[in-house]
Amino acid sequence: MNIYVCIKQVPDTEAVLNIKEGKFINEENIKWIISPYDEIALELALQLKEKNPDFKVTLITVGPTRAESTIRSGLAMGAENAIHIEANDYLDHQTIAKALAQALKTEGDFGVVFTGKQASDDDASLTHIFLARNLDVPVATNVIGFQMESDKAIVEREIDQGAREKIEMTIPCVIGVTKGINDINQPRYATLMGIMKAKKIPIKKIMIQDLGIESGAVSVVPEKLEAPPEKPAGRVLEGEMEETISELVKLLKDEAKVL
Repeated sequence: MNIYVCIKQVPDTEAVLNIKEGKFINEENIKWIISPYDEIALELALQLKEKNPDFKVTLITVGPTRAESTIRSGLAMGAENAIHIEANDYLDHQTIAKALAQALKTEGDFGVVFTGKQASDDDASLTHIFLARNLDVPVATNVIGFQMESDKAIVEREIDQGAREKIEMTIPCVIGVTKGINDINQPRYATLMGIMKAKKIPIKKIMIQDLGIESGAVSVVPEKLEAPPEKPAGRVLEGEMEETISELVKLLKDEAKVL
C-alpha cells in the first residue's frame, strides 16, 4: 500500500513572530519545522510501515522553495519518497487541498493519506477536509486511534467532553491525526544515518501551475494580521485577608467586570 503523509512547513513554535505589511509574518531569521501534528502523522505512518514491510511512505507538501528543508527532515525520519508542489505565492486552504488532490490523482494508487488535524501556524483544521472532498474519499478528523483491517480503516476520534467515536472507513481515506494517536506523543528523532540518507533521496518537484492551478487564484485572502494585545501586569493585593477579599471583589466587579 502507498501511504502518503501531507506535511506543512511552519515557523518553530518557539519563534518570535513579527508582522510584515499588516498581513503576513516577517520570515527573516525564522527557523522552519514540520508542523507538530503532521510530524505525529508521519510517525504513525512509519510505525505502520515497520509492521508492514510492503508499505511505502511518501511525503507530500505544497509550499515555497524553502520547504525542501522540511521535506528533508521528514525523509531523515524514515520516509522513502517525497513530492514537493512548489508555490511561492499565498495560497488558501482550498487551493492547497486542490493541489494535493491533483498530485495524488496523478500519482494514482494511494491508500491512506495521513495529515495532522491542524497546522500550528493558523490552526484552521480545514485542509484535510477539503482534500478528502477533492479526492471523493472518506475523512476523519481529530483521530486518536487507528488500525487497519484488510481494506478498511478503524478509527477512534475525540468528540465533545472527552467522549470518543469509533468509525469504520473504506480505504482510500484521509485521516487527520491528533497528539496521542496510538499512544504516540513524541515522534522519533532523525539519526545521523537517516540525515545522510535523506540528502541522496530525490524529491519530485511539481510546479503548482502544472497541476492546472493558478497560484494567485484563491478564494480567501488575509485582510489584516496583528499580534494579540499584551496582557496587563498582574496586581498583588496586600493587607489583612478581609480587606484584600473585599478589594478583590470590588476589582472583579468594577474593573474586570466578571461578577
